[in-house]
Amino acid sequence: MRWGIRKKLIIFLMLVTVLPFGTAITVTYFYTTKSLNEQSVSTNHDLIVKGKEELSVYLNDVAQMSSVPYRYTPFMNVMRNGVSSNLAVNQEEVRRVLAYLFNTRPEIEQMHLYIHEEKESFTNYHSRISGRATYENIFSHPYYGRLTAIEGYSLIEPPHEIYSYNNISVIPNSQKVNVLSFHNVIRDVPLADVLGFLSIDINLSRISAISERLYTKDDEDLYIMNEKGMIIYSSNENEIGKENKETWFEQVKREPEGGKSFEWKDEHFSGVIVHEKFTDSYKDWSIVKRIPYDVLYKGARETAVINILIGLATLVFALLGTMFVSFKLTAPIKVLIGNMKKVEKGEFKADFESLGTDEIGMLGRHFKLMIAKIEELIESEYKLEIENKASQLRVLQSQINPHFLYNAFQSIGTLALKLNAVPVYSLLTSLSTIMRYSMNMKDDIVPFTSELNHVKSYLLLQKQRFEEQFEFELNIEEEVKAIQLPKMILQPVVENCFKHGFDQSIEKVWIQIEAYHENDKMIIISIKDNGMGPSDEQLEKIRMELFSSNSKADMQREAIGLKNIYDRLQIYYHNQANLSVNRNEEGGFTVTIQIPTVLPKEVEHS
Repeated sequence: MRWGIRKKLIIFLMLVTVLPFGTAITVTYFYTTKSLNEQSVSTNHDLIVKGKEELSVYLNDVAQMSSVPYRYTPFMNVMRNGVSSNLAVNQEEVRRVLAYLFNTRPEIEQMHLYIHEEKESFTNYHSRISGRATYENIFSHPYYGRLTAIEGYSLIEPPHEIYSYNNISVIPNSQKVNVLSFHNVIRDVPLADVLGFLSIDINLSRISAISERLYTKDDEDLYIMNEKGMIIYSSNENEIGKENKETWFEQVKREPEGGKSFEWKDEHFSGVIVHEKFTDSYKDWSIVKRIPYDVLYKGARETAVINILIGLATLVFALLGTMFVSFKLTAPIKVLIGNMKKVEKGEFKADFESLGTDEIGMLGRHFKLMIAKIEELIESEYKLEIENKASQLRVLQSQINPHFLYNAFQSIGTLALKLNAVPVYSLLTSLSTIMRYSMNMKDDIVPFTSELNHVKSYLLLQKQRFEEQFEFELNIEEEVKAIQLPKMILQPVVENCFKHGFDQSIEKVWIQIEAYHENDKMIIISIKDNGMGPSDEQLEKIRMELFSSNSKADMQREAIGLKNIYDRLQIYYHNQANLSVNRNEEGGFTVTIQIPTVLPKEVEHS
C-alpha cells in the first residue's frame, strides 16, 4: 500500500497537533485545580478569620454593656437595697439605666432586669419600660440558675424566638423574631453576692450583615456554631437556632489545632470545608464555610473548555492548511508565469496581492516591486513633461493677467479724470490697491501698515457704497504699525461684518478697528461693528466650530472665514496666538485677535 505525501502530511499534522495539545490541556487542568484549591482555601480562611475577629469584637461589645451599671453608684445602691426604700426615686433610676442601655444599640429588641433584694423584675421592650413586677421563681429560668454556679458573669442563649420575661412584656405574635440573648449576673463587687440579673436580647441583623460578607450567596454555605453545635447563624435561615447533627461538624471538632480545611464528600455535600475556632470568651465556637467543588473548580473547567475549543479550531485549521498546501503548492508559480507574460506584452500591472511568505512569495514581491518601479519611471517622465508645460503656462498667465488688469484700471482712471469723475477715480484706485495686494503671491508676511492700508481701501469702497449710512474708525498705536504679521488677517473679518452683520434697517452702520500693545509681548487687534449680531445659540455654535477639528464643509458660513484665520494664526505663531468672538451689549459683533509682538524666526525668514 502506497501512502501519498498528502495523506502522510495530514496524519503527521494530526499527531503533532492532537497529542501535545491534549497532554497540555490535561496537565494544565490538573495543576490549575490544585492551585485553585490551595489559593481558595488560603483566601477563604483569611476571610473567615477576619469575619471571626469582627464578630468577636461585636459580641464582646454587647456583653460589655452589662458592666455599665457598675459605674453608676445610685443604680448599684438600688440593686443592693431594693426599690421600695425610696420607690419614686429608685424606680426612676432603674428606668434611666434601662433606657440608656436600650438606646446604645439599634439591634436590642428587649432587656430584662431582676433585683434580687425584693425579687423585683422590669423589662424594656421596644423602648416601652414595664412596671414593677415580682419574679418569685427566678431560678426556674435555666440560664439564671446556671449563672449562680459559674465563676463568670455572662452566658449566651443561642438564637430563639423572643419571649416575655416574667410575662410582663407585651409582645405581639407578628413581632416575635429570633434573638440572641446575653444573660448576665450582677454581683456586689468585690464580694460575690448576687444582686440580680440583666438580660439583653438582640436581633440577628448585625451578625447577619457581618456574616453575609464572608460567603457567596446560593453558591457557598456559612455556619457559626457554639460548642454544643447550636447554630448561631447559617446561610440557610431555617437552620438558625437548631442543633447541627451533620457528620461533617463532628469532623470539624476533631480537626487538630492549626487545621484550616479538609475535603468532604457525602450524599448531601461534596467539596472543601474551611473552618476556624473563636478565641477568648467564645473559644468553643466555630465558624465554618463550605465550598462545593462545582464552585471551587468553575474557573478551571472554563479554562479547560476554552483550551479544548481552541484545540479543535487549531486541528481544523491544520487539516485545511494541509489540504490547501497539497492542492495549491504550484498555484503561485502559475500566477507568476502568467504575470510575466503580461509584462512581455507591455501590461505593467500584477493581478495578485501576495504569493505567500516563502521563497516563492518573496520572488512575487520583488516582481511586483520591479514592475511598479518601471511603471513609476515611465509615469514620472510623462508627468514631468506635463508639469513643465503647465508651469510655463502659469508663468505666462501671472505675467499677463495682473498687467492687463492694472493697465485697464489705469486707462479707466485716466478717462474718469478727463471727464472730471473724481469719485470714480478714487474707487478705481482703491480697487486697484486691493487687487494688487491680494494678487501679490511673493510675501506671506507683511508690515501691519500694509495690512491696514488694504483694509482701509476696502472700507473706502464700502463707504462709497453706503454713503452716510456707514462710518468707520481706525485707532492704531504707532508702535503697532511697524510689526510684521501674516497677510490677509484683517480684511476677511471686516468683510464678514458686511456679509452677515449689517442690515438695511440699521440707521447708522459703523466699524471700529483698534490695535494696541497689551504688554511687551502681546498685541491686541479688535474689529467691532454694530450690526445685527448673532443669537446666543449662533454665537455658541460659531465658538464650537472655531476651535473644533470638524470639516469646514459642515460649518455655518460665519465660522468658515474665522476658522481659516484662526488656523493660519496657529501655524504662523506656533499656537501662541488666539482669536475670540463676542456679542456686544449694545448689539453687533466683536472679533478679538491676540498675537505675539514678534513672529517666530523660522516663519519670519521663510
